[in-house]
Amino acid sequence: MRKNLLAVTLCLTSASAWAQNQTLTGRVQDAAGRAVIGATVVEKGTNNGTATDNEGRFTLQSRSSAPRLVISSIGYAPQEVAGGSGLSVQLAESTTSLGAVQVVGSRSQNRSSTDSPSPVDIIDLREVTTKTGQLDVNQLLQFVAPSFNSNRQTGSDGADHVDPASLRGLGPDQTLVLVNGKRQHQSALVNLFGSRGRGNTGTDLNVIPAASIERIEILRDGAAAQYGSDAIAGVINIVLKSSVKELTASVNYGAYDAKYRRDDNQFDGGNLNANVNYGLGFGEKGSFINATLDYNKREHTQRADVPAPDGLARREYGDPKVSNVAAYLNSKFALSDKSHVYVFGGYNKRKGDAFAWTRFADDDRNVPEIYPNGFDPIITSDIDDLSAVAGVRTNLGGWELDLSNNFGSNRFHYGVRNTLNATLGASSPTSFDAGGFQLQQDVVGLSATRNYAGVLNGLNLAGGVEWRKEWYSLFAGEEGSYKNYDPGLDLAGGSQGFPGFQPTDEIEADRSNFGAYADAELSVTPQWLLAGALRFENYSDFGSTLNYKVATRYNVTEFLTLRGTFSSGFRAPSLAQINFNSTFTNFINGNPVEVLLARNNSAVTQKLGIPSLKQETSNSANVGLTSRLGSGFSFTLDGYYIKVKDRVVLTTQFGDDDPIIGPDLQALNVGQAQFFANAADTRSLGLDVVLSHSATLGKSRLNSTLAANFNNLRIDRVQTSGKLAGREEEFFGKREQAFVKASAPPSKINLTFDYQLGRFSTLLRFVRFDKVKLIDWDGNDMNYDARVTTDLTLSYALTGHLQFSVGSTNLFNRYPTLFNPQLTETGGAWDPVQMGANGRFYFAKLQARF
Repeated sequence: MRKNLLAVTLCLTSASAWAQNQTLTGRVQDAAGRAVIGATVVEKGTNNGTATDNEGRFTLQSRSSAPRLVISSIGYAPQEVAGGSGLSVQLAESTTSLGAVQVVGSRSQNRSSTDSPSPVDIIDLREVTTKTGQLDVNQLLQFVAPSFNSNRQTGSDGADHVDPASLRGLGPDQTLVLVNGKRQHQSALVNLFGSRGRGNTGTDLNVIPAASIERIEILRDGAAAQYGSDAIAGVINIVLKSSVKELTASVNYGAYDAKYRRDDNQFDGGNLNANVNYGLGFGEKGSFINATLDYNKREHTQRADVPAPDGLARREYGDPKVSNVAAYLNSKFALSDKSHVYVFGGYNKRKGDAFAWTRFADDDRNVPEIYPNGFDPIITSDIDDLSAVAGVRTNLGGWELDLSNNFGSNRFHYGVRNTLNATLGASSPTSFDAGGFQLQQDVVGLSATRNYAGVLNGLNLAGGVEWRKEWYSLFAGEEGSYKNYDPGLDLAGGSQGFPGFQPTDEIEADRSNFGAYADAELSVTPQWLLAGALRFENYSDFGSTLNYKVATRYNVTEFLTLRGTFSSGFRAPSLAQINFNSTFTNFINGNPVEVLLARNNSAVTQKLGIPSLKQETSNSANVGLTSRLGSGFSFTLDGYYIKVKDRVVLTTQFGDDDPIIGPDLQALNVGQAQFFANAADTRSLGLDVVLSHSATLGKSRLNSTLAANFNNLRIDRVQTSGKLAGREEEFFGKREQAFVKASAPPSKINLTFDYQLGRFSTLLRFVRFDKVKLIDWDGNDMNYDARVTTDLTLSYALTGHLQFSVGSTNLFNRYPTLFNPQLTETGGAWDPVQMGANGRFYFAKLQARF
């Protein structure tokens, strides 16, 4: 009876919803009567929406009896209208009012992404999260933006808990991340292992829940002259939601179709995500508070059952277990018609368990009385991330002034469990506090922008100053996590899996820098734009730098635009790269070796004559075109060149038998040592291509996109100094060079079809990851063949407010090429390359919008 009643209720609900449907049609134009392409058209209070085609037209089936449409587009003021047939909507351009939309890459608040002289991708997170199975920001961008690359690591210590990400094949620390246009602090972690981001620090994008984000802007161009350090490869600007009187919530769950497990479990890596977002508006001047709560729990994956000589593969290999709780806020409080205060930021708490290398029963680092069958250490992480930004914007004499303070903090605290200290024998504890590190940042900035509409066809001037203070600290673990209690046993002391930081590693360091910038954009004619920027920065630890950027855009016809930029850039070495010091265990050909990573100004580095770290410098150029090739079809093509000098890299490990450094390492009871150094010059040539097509097929709509990145990175020079002069092949060898080159595959191609008919929609996506080359511990090439993954999502609107989706990523269960796990970097059959090694993922999600 209950089942029958439920079926009748569902039928009535569905029938009622269908009865309310009406076809909404219209055309969206700008003030000059030109079609606004790609404008977002959303039925207010529902999850129902579409986008305009190349003629600015849209068709949408309503899901309420009295629909109202919210129409918006980057660079235009949003507009709300009553739904109907044959609507004509004219969007006004965003003026220099305080509510204007600003796109990264231009300080003009009248500039949209389509007329920027630099290539800018605008990713609507509402659309992406509705139709894909990826749940965190890194994985979302990995499969949406071809120039963006990120992989989950395993067996890589801290990198298991923070996914390194990059643009255009450069390092994670060569991409600047902004939130609402303000600099986001970096992670305290420096990546030491894994195949990506080795020796780099970076920004943890996953601390910001996708549910709190309205859109992500990716500037694929050097921008250090505009935004400062780290912007060599480009800028990622995360724009937080500002919607009001709208509640959105979703529950998502997915799991991997397990393969290469040591047991019979069919599924693993279960991933549960639940979030809620609500915006409250008040007053008549646009004040609002928008808040997000997000919870994510991800279980281990297990991919250790692989062919291995003598069966000596790791017993535990796969993604870490992670629980993540985040709260984020975005707000604005109007003081008058010309002024408002804004506050945004959030807190993220993450706890993780990551697999370390197996210690087998007969390993001399095992104590059989404790672990008769050997053991698999677990590295735990406790990560706290906090960001808080407050500022005031006002209009004074025609100038838009923005005064802000931005504070950020990222703290890692490590633990090790299911472990022991072999030098304590059978009395050893099995868990330890291993210490950790913290990075903090405080930025005070003042900027001014003004638009002169009467100068030629428009002149925009901007300038500002920034003062930034950074602090880095490294704190020791408990004594048992690092101490050798019986040196006579010739055993490594400390906790197995992750030796704790020692008191000699501890440090507290800080630095400050001052920056000043100016830029201008002049529309010489309605078709021709010229832009330039100049930035000066002075760092307390290495001195001053001056950088510039010039750019131009020319509209050849209404359907063809040419654009180009040239810029210099820089990246300051992070405090972590300068000050990190640790002794850890590495596995070479399956054998444990103690490795000292010596800080930049240590006695070991000074003995070798390695100079203090200084800034990386770059020159980059971008030449491209954008075109509309007929109704519903658009095309962009951008070629780029990036030359980086004095890249900070992690050197090859030197052994205790080295004729120069060997005696020092023997005195420290360390088998090998490595360092950070400005050791490499690199050159990148690449091409970004995006083709999109939108077509109306009866009452249905099909959007198609082909996006590709082609990238070739070369290492032009390796430089050494001091006592290691002339030993380039040993200082930064072929194996380490291969990791740098493999930051991105030579090409990544994304083909997506998004089809919608009434309440039903489907997304089909193919991603081709090109081959990747690494080098194993024996010095042999590891050639990972190209792979194509397929994603499929089916969605159905149960009501005007509820949508249900099911699907699969990597539908055909593709894995990278298999290798001998004793010879890879991470001890598994694959290093973290291409699409990762978890295989097919099934998911389901329920989304609500009221």
